[in-house]
Amino acid sequence: MPLALYALAAGAFGIGVTEFVIMGLLIDVSKDLGVSISAAGQLISAYALGVVIGAPLLTIATGNWPRKTVLLALMAIFTIGNLACALAPDYWTLMGARIITAFAHGTFFGVGSVVATGLVAPNRKASAIALMFTGLTVANTLGVPFGTWLGQAFGWRATFWAVTAVGLAAFAVILALVPRGQAAPEKSDLRTDLAVLRRTPVLLGLATTVFGYAGVFAVFTYIAPLLTEISGFSEAAVSPILLVFGGGLIVGNLAGGKVADRWLMPAVLGSLVVLALVLATMSFAIHSQVMAGIYVGLLGAAAFATVAPLQMWVLEKAQGAGQSLASSFNIAAFNLGNAAGAWLGGAVIAHGLGLGSLTWVAALLPLAALAVAGLALRLDGGTTSGAPVSVRS
Repeated sequence: MPLALYALAAGAFGIGVTEFVIMGLLIDVSKDLGVSISAAGQLISAYALGVVIGAPLLTIATGNWPRKTVLLALMAIFTIGNLACALAPDYWTLMGARIITAFAHGTFFGVGSVVATGLVAPNRKASAIALMFTGLTVANTLGVPFGTWLGQAFGWRATFWAVTAVGLAAFAVILALVPRGQAAPEKSDLRTDLAVLRRTPVLLGLATTVFGYAGVFAVFTYIAPLLTEISGFSEAAVSPILLVFGGGLIVGNLAGGKVADRWLMPAVLGSLVVLALVLATMSFAIHSQVMAGIYVGLLGAAAFATVAPLQMWVLEKAQGAGQSLASSFNIAAFNLGNAAGAWLGGAVIAHGLGLGSLTWVAALLPLAALAVAGLALRLDGGTTSGAPVSVRS
């Protein structure tokens, strides 16, 4: 794999830390800023909504820019946003800073996915996307647990200072390693690019992504209180357990990419079935500390096994026009699912159903995603092959 893919993974690492580390710090943030756990959880929803808004806007605004320039500009926005988080004096300022940070997220992964698939042979495109997203998995394996520990030991603001430094390092690595050959995209035609969103398979792919990831984040947003209040772990144990989640992410992400390289639609459908099963059976496992630890890893594996297949599916259906925009919209769809899941989880808690019911409710969402994907497959004439995608570069 080209070194440029590892540069993209470095950017993904920084974005992954800032997106996910807040989950391990919900209790600390809520206490320091004087808000409830549910209100602190909305910082995750606000970030996700920032991705949803920022992804199409920035992708359109930078459509004719050299792709390397786009990636560097996005990392600059990311770094400034995290600096604002570290300095935020109150809850609403922190929420605004999170939204600014999130604006870089969707376009980075959207444009980055197109760049990644343009760097490798046709039969390795899904694996190239998976390698870029490995930055997210490493962020959860190493960055998020370390950031959680750092925030618990020195205050949650210390974590955002550290992520600001990560942003600066990622900027430097992308500047050094991403080739200038990726700097001359075909001239963007906004009308043609937007037309891709009228394709039914693309819209169904986006809907599948939303439902699938809503299920993940209805649970993962509240993983710290689930582990402490139901499984009986101490707050100090949350950070090590997140290492298990990160290990699951790595396994699921790489496995999903490998399978999707050969059998795209089976990878999409199979990963959603596994995710629904893990969430449903987690309802029982969460009451045992041993099983809870195992299932945190299984949740990570099941969640990220869907990423490369879903991203590749949307790129395939957008073939010929608007791939950068469709790719960015799919990243926005992941985060719309994140926001919906965080909101749904908060609503379940706030309306008296309790933390223990989160996993049952969450399991219904990947089943809905499976139904949408099945409809897309039926409309597509039952095609299950994952033919290589020709990506504009």
